[in-house]
Amino acid sequence: MRLVVTGREGQVAASLLEAGQKRAGVEVIAIGRPELDLANPDTVIDAIAAAKPDIVVSAAAYTAVDRAEDEPDLAFAVNAVGAGKVAEAAAQLDIPVIHLSTDYVFDGSASGAYIETDATAPQSVYGASKLAGEQAVAAANPRHLILRTAWVYSPFGKNFVKTVLRLAAARDEIAVVADQWGNPTSALDIADAILHAVAMLHGNKNFGAFGVFHLAGSGETNWSGFARHILDTSRVLGGPWARVRDIATIDYPTKARRPANSKLSSAKFVSTFDWDATDWRASFEKVIDRLVGSIPK
Repeated sequence: MRLVVTGREGQVAASLLEAGQKRAGVEVIAIGRPELDLANPDTVIDAIAAAKPDIVVSAAAYTAVDRAEDEPDLAFAVNAVGAGKVAEAAAQLDIPVIHLSTDYVFDGSASGAYIETDATAPQSVYGASKLAGEQAVAAANPRHLILRTAWVYSPFGKNFVKTVLRLAAARDEIAVVADQWGNPTSALDIADAILHAVAMLHGNKNFGAFGVFHLAGSGETNWSGFARHILDTSRVLGGPWARVRDIATIDYPTKARRPANSKLSSAKFVSTFDWDATDWRASFEKVIDRLVGSIPK
C-alpha cells in the first residue's frame, strides 16, 4: 500500500516517513516543492497522480500563524485552494484523502474540550484559512478524513519543545503563557494514528465513517505547565533546565489571536478506529529522549 503525503519537512510528514519504514506492506512517499507547490495549484494534480498513491495525506500547509495576518492571500492560497486541489487529485484517482487541520478553527471560548460538531469561529487569518481548507477538501472529495489536531511537537521541524530547550540552554528563566490550555500532541502519535486508520480504509469501499475527527494528545495542560514538564524531564536526562515564570496572554502580545482553550476531544476517532489514545506525558517521553542529546547544556 502506497501512502503519499504532501510536504517533505513538516512534523507529520517526517513522522510518517519514519513510521512507514517500520510497517510491513506500507510505503510512504513525501512530495513537495517544486514538483508539488500548494501556492501554485496547477502543479498539484499531476504531481499526486505521478506518485501513484493508494491514499493521500494532505499535511503540507502555511503555518506561520502571525505572518498570515500580513499575508492572507498566500495563507488562503495554500491552506484553502491548495488543500482543495489535493483532495480533488485524490478524488480523480478514486481514493481517500486524509487532511490535517487545527484547533485554530475554534475561538477558544468553550469551557470544555471541543467536539467535532461544535461551532467553528476562527479568530485569525490562519484559522480562517484552515477552516476554508476543510470546506474545500470536503467539497472536492466525499471520501475524506479531516483530522484536527493541536500543540504538535516531535523530534522534527520547529516546535514548542525545541524552543523551550533552546531558550533554557541560554538563560536561567523563561516566561511562558499560563492562561492558554490544550492537549500536547506528538506527531509520532499522529503518524501512528494515521497508519492505523489507513489500514482500515485501504481497499474498503464500504467504509462509511468519513468526515471530521479530532486527534490530539490525551490529557491537558497549559503552556507554562507543559514548559515545566519539558524542563524537569530534560534536567533528569542531563539536558538544559531553567525556571518558568507564568505570564498572561496579554503580557505576550502577538499579531494573531490564539485560542484560550485549544482542548480537543478525540473520543470520536478513538471509537471509530479503535485507537488507543496515549497520555501526552507518556508520548512526550519518546520525544524528549531524542532531543536532549542534541541541545547544548
